[in-house]
Amino acid sequence: MSHAPVTVVGIGADGWPGLAPAAREELCRAEVLVGGPRQLDLLPPECAGERVAWPSPLRPAVPGLLAAHAGRRVCVLASGDPMFFGIGRTLVDVLGDPARLRVLPHPSSVSYACARLGWPLDDTEVLSLVGRPLAALTAALHHGRRLLLLSAGAGTPAEVAALLAARGFGPSRMTVLEQLGGERERHITGTAEGWETPPGDALNVIAVECRRAPAAPRLPLTPGLPDDAFEHDGQLTKRHVRAATLAALAPAPGELLWDVGGGSGSIGIEWMRAHRSCRAVAVERDPVRAERIVRNADALGVPALRVVTGAAPASLAGLPVPDAVFVGGGLTAPGLLTACWEALPEGGRLVANTVTLESEALLTEWYRRHGGELTRLAVAHAVPVGGFTGWRQAMPVTQWSVVKAAGPAV
Repeated sequence: MSHAPVTVVGIGADGWPGLAPAAREELCRAEVLVGGPRQLDLLPPECAGERVAWPSPLRPAVPGLLAAHAGRRVCVLASGDPMFFGIGRTLVDVLGDPARLRVLPHPSSVSYACARLGWPLDDTEVLSLVGRPLAALTAALHHGRRLLLLSAGAGTPAEVAALLAARGFGPSRMTVLEQLGGERERHITGTAEGWETPPGDALNVIAVECRRAPAAPRLPLTPGLPDDAFEHDGQLTKRHVRAATLAALAPAPGELLWDVGGGSGSIGIEWMRAHRSCRAVAVERDPVRAERIVRNADALGVPALRVVTGAAPASLAGLPVPDAVFVGGGLTAPGLLTACWEALPEGGRLVANTVTLESEALLTEWYRRHGGELTRLAVAHAVPVGGFTGWRQAMPVTQWSVVKAAGPAV
């Protein structure tokens, strides 16, 4: 592939008239013009380069397409700002060097939408629904928040309205902004629970002012969601222990967790809710529970949670290297703790919980060899005792947490 730079030009719904002189010059000089059919149709005849429409799926085709036109002046068209949920990121990844890419951005649809609505961009959360599961929107739903959603098409507003209503946010105000910046710009406003507008233009952005219905559950950002937020069969790390466990695991943006013995998936799910870039793999040997984890992840806004069905440690082989590992079940399985420990890089965290004496003895031995913290967590709940109130003690949980230091695994 030639090392000639690729130029990326952002273009809006206003087409050629909305482009700056530098962008027009690049498009006129290009030998190859690459973009979606809608974008290519916005160019006038004086852009005489060969026009190439992106194939579908797009990303796998990018290396071959660039290689096919190596040595020619290639100009790629993108909607709005190419580096904001756009083709720019893919091109940087493929080319391997930002210096091989020249980007001429146009105002993004998000900038236009905030300008129309009077919303401060720095106080507005933006999510893309293009090529992403709609369920991911759930994690962003908090009363009073403003969201801008990059739509996947004409049918997306109705899908968003249905999800909002199903998740207890039916009173939320929705505004669909179509063809922003173009001659056919249009705005439609309503509430999610009353949304009956038929599909409109495929080029749209959805603004949501989140309003939670009075009876809807409140799901906070802090770890320790209510136990009834999860579908489970009793195999659930309970709320207060879960909060302490997440604190010990210490999730950070972009990190990967192994949730071994996933149960209901609560630890992996709350890990991913800590930040949208957090990733998790739940390993669960019971197929029924594995399916339940998928449903919980979808309902709580982290559909990207990966579920591996199978017994550990065998099912751990081939998984990506974790930043942290939680073992919530099966501690006495031969080789399980050793496999988890050896998989961790230096600085990785391991947290294991148990309620049995046999597993506690095992954790005590690992604590003696590797250090860390050995903690007993005891929780009691007030319950009626006749006409009075007393404490009912839950089974105490022994927790071992450790950061892997430099040196050979033992």
